[in-house]
Amino acid sequence: MEEVDVEPTITNIPAISDGKHMGFAWGPGDILVYETRYKASGASGSGCSFIHEIRKDEDIYSPILRKLFNESHHIFVGLQTIREDLPSKSKKPQFVSISKNYRSVIRACMEELQQVAVSTKNTELATQCGNQVSILLAIELIWNLCEVLFIDAAPAGSLLLHLLDWVRLHKADVDEKAREVLQSESPAEHRDYWDVVVSYVLQGRLEEVRQMLVKQANLQPAARSMYKQMDTLLSKMPFYNPGGTQTLTEFDVKWRHWHEEVDRCLQDNSFASNRHLELICKILLGDEDTLLDHKELLGTWYHFLVTRLLFCHPTVKLTELHYYAQSCMTMFLDSRSVPEPLDNILLAAFEFDIHQVIKECSIALNNWWFVAHLTDLLDHCKLLQSHNLHFGSNLREFLLLEYASGLFTHHSLWQLAVDYFDHCPEFGRVYLELQIERVPLETERKALKVLRVCEQRQMSEQVRSICKIMAMRALRNNRLGSALSWSIRAKDAAFATLISERFLQDYCAKGTFSDLDLIDNLGPAMLLSDRLTFLGKYREFHKLYGEKRFREAAKLLLSLMTAKIAPQSFWMTLLTDALPLLEQKEVIFTADQTYELMFCLEELTSSLNITASSTDRPMQEEDVEVTKVELLRLALARNLAQAIVKEGTVEI
Repeated sequence: MEEVDVEPTITNIPAISDGKHMGFAWGPGDILVYETRYKASGASGSGCSFIHEIRKDEDIYSPILRKLFNESHHIFVGLQTIREDLPSKSKKPQFVSISKNYRSVIRACMEELQQVAVSTKNTELATQCGNQVSILLAIELIWNLCEVLFIDAAPAGSLLLHLLDWVRLHKADVDEKAREVLQSESPAEHRDYWDVVVSYVLQGRLEEVRQMLVKQANLQPAARSMYKQMDTLLSKMPFYNPGGTQTLTEFDVKWRHWHEEVDRCLQDNSFASNRHLELICKILLGDEDTLLDHKELLGTWYHFLVTRLLFCHPTVKLTELHYYAQSCMTMFLDSRSVPEPLDNILLAAFEFDIHQVIKECSIALNNWWFVAHLTDLLDHCKLLQSHNLHFGSNLREFLLLEYASGLFTHHSLWQLAVDYFDHCPEFGRVYLELQIERVPLETERKALKVLRVCEQRQMSEQVRSICKIMAMRALRNNRLGSALSWSIRAKDAAFATLISERFLQDYCAKGTFSDLDLIDNLGPAMLLSDRLTFLGKYREFHKLYGEKRFREAAKLLLSLMTAKIAPQSFWMTLLTDALPLLEQKEVIFTADQTYELMFCLEELTSSLNITASSTDRPMQEEDVEVTKVELLRLALARNLAQAIVKEGTVEI
């Protein structure tokens, strides 16, 4: 399994000279490597340096493997909903089902990768997919074994049946070879016929063996009785039935009787005239030398282990597996060869050393997906309770944090990572706060997604930060409505004031408001700042005026100035807005209101020093301001006279 622990490609770095050095910059999910130049005194250099990006986890950029991450996320979230207070017996079937769901997702990704590898004309892509298939095969092999040994933890008798299913699932090449043999004109004469038969025997698939031997018996009428005797032995071999009435002890007695019968047949030389049948007989007895002579058909030491257990120790217990596993690996592997990482992982599993399995997988595999999800499942099964890390977090949380941190470097998978952080009670919140600030906010839609995540978790500081970033960006693009909306969401009074000023400046320049829907629906948000309050109320004045509710409009306009809500720089605009109301046939402003308007006008003119003799500003601008003041004074005087007459008449 070289693919599980691939040696990195060696890149020769030339000797650094002429003041050149290598620099590194760590990013959230990658490293930037760049060349730097240091100039000695009097030295000069030219040319540019190259910057190389080294990605931490390439798998998250694979479209097919992204499906693995997405599907497994749903399974993970479902696992977290299983109630802790349920008894272990009722939870065990749920955990086994969840484990099978994880494996089915792995299998689906493998099949899709295989299809791409076969159909593509891109050699590089085909190689990449092939490598990923090899890694997923190893992952599924390890997970399946962990499911059998740790999660299901089958008792003696049932344990061997699960191990047989495990080997058969991961040694499927015999079925392909069998199809080729059976589809030939004469299967019994095919060159691979006996290889298929022996392979079936090694996997304990005795029904298939019997069907294959019938074809050979039909070709050799003289040896039919011998084949009949072998068929009887094969049909008599007992297999433990967990759902049956037979006890394990009764099964063991029955199996030993059968084993003795096979041994007698071998001692009697019942099959001496047919080397193939004699070979099968030796395998049924579990003869080690015979099994080791067929390493090529077995393929792996763990297949050898399961076959040896099937024909020698069918009632093996979980606690005994480590002894047989170690001896089988020693016998099967060449004494001069070094075990592959996969061998060490499987051996650690057979030795029931869960933490060693996780450690070896963390070293050998190229991402945290497998160890994070397997550890989480094992932790729910209460198999990791005794193991805590010295730096504060338990093993489950540490691996989930590492996996989720890797997802956060992807433009869309970061959303999955949020749920993983949510289920890390100790450090998940801290990691999420740090990682969420690194998510690039390319669009408002993405910003709203990030914002929703923060708001749902009461991350007020991150909410303000995101809103300020988006408000500044909108302001730079002169999108005042969006900028105001973001600043209100951030509850940033200073920024809301700044944008309100821009709205008022735009109004002064154009005579109309932009983003009327937003301003009309400010509601309580207008209380965020005085300037925003004025903007909302000033827009309300225009609405009242447009609806010909002149008295209400006049009262609101006056209150904006007398309550000092309106900036003094805007008073001239407000007073100018009052002119049409002062010129109405019907008296709108009362005498008291008119006096207040006069007072505001005088206060404004004295503070701005608008007089006929003023020489601080250009003549044209000065004339306009003086004209406005004179018109306002005239209108106010006329309105005051009318108001006094009207109010006096009413009193009489």
